[in-house]
Amino acid sequence: MKNRIYRISAFAGRCFLELVRDPLAYVFAVGFPLVMLAAMTVLNESIPPEAGMTIFRIDRLAPAVYVFGLSFLMLFTAILVSGDRSEAFLVRLYISPMQRADFLAGYALPVVLLAVLQGILTMAVSVMIALFTDVPLSLAGLFTVIPVSVPAILLFIGFGLLFGALFNPKSAPPLCSVVISLASFLGGMWMELDTMPPDGVFAAVCNVLPFRHAVDAARLAMAGDFAEIGGHPAVVCVWAAAVWFAAGLAFRKRL
Repeated sequence: MKNRIYRISAFAGRCFLELVRDPLAYVFAVGFPLVMLAAMTVLNESIPPEAGMTIFRIDRLAPAVYVFGLSFLMLFTAILVSGDRSEAFLVRLYISPMQRADFLAGYALPVVLLAVLQGILTMAVSVMIALFTDVPLSLAGLFTVIPVSVPAILLFIGFGLLFGALFNPKSAPPLCSVVISLASFLGGMWMELDTMPPDGVFAAVCNVLPFRHAVDAARLAMAGDFAEIGGHPAVVCVWAAAVWFAAGLAFRKRL
């Protein structure tokens, strides 16, 4: 057991170094969320109060931006895994005592760390914006957004592992972009999904897919409405489990 933990830690350390050497990690994991927070806050300030539009207010915007930023972690994971496959790095590692679960954990752990750091930075900037815009934030909510978003973190990492195992470095990023677009469009990040007809096809699709549930859970946590979170994380967990299962099968067949 101790040797296995050492192997996973060593492999995760190598993957972490690969991530921090990639300039895209700083652009999308650090810079992009901050730009989104600033840009959407400026947009919100230009909306007249009588419009009653609160989706870009910082207490609702910050959780959405955080979940949106998590979707880019899928891209980093897919690039890392597909790059290792194209260079036969994983094939050479397969003669080692490492098991399939060790590889999955080794790839996932540094990305989880990056997701937590991304969340801390997003919440810290949100507090500063809230001070300038006089929007009250729940202290408990600030500390619970990241834990509530753990299923979403695992979901997007699972997608990255799956795409990285199935496709090459040229094909994996476009597929990740499709999922990022779907998460943005169907997650209610930039639009009020509650205004859509509840019995319509669009609402049904949003309710089945995990993206809306991830955003709603993060927003309710941010507001401190913990009793209203309900089954949102459970839906995301089911999807995350299915995606991770598929990723495990892909690692077994393609590597």
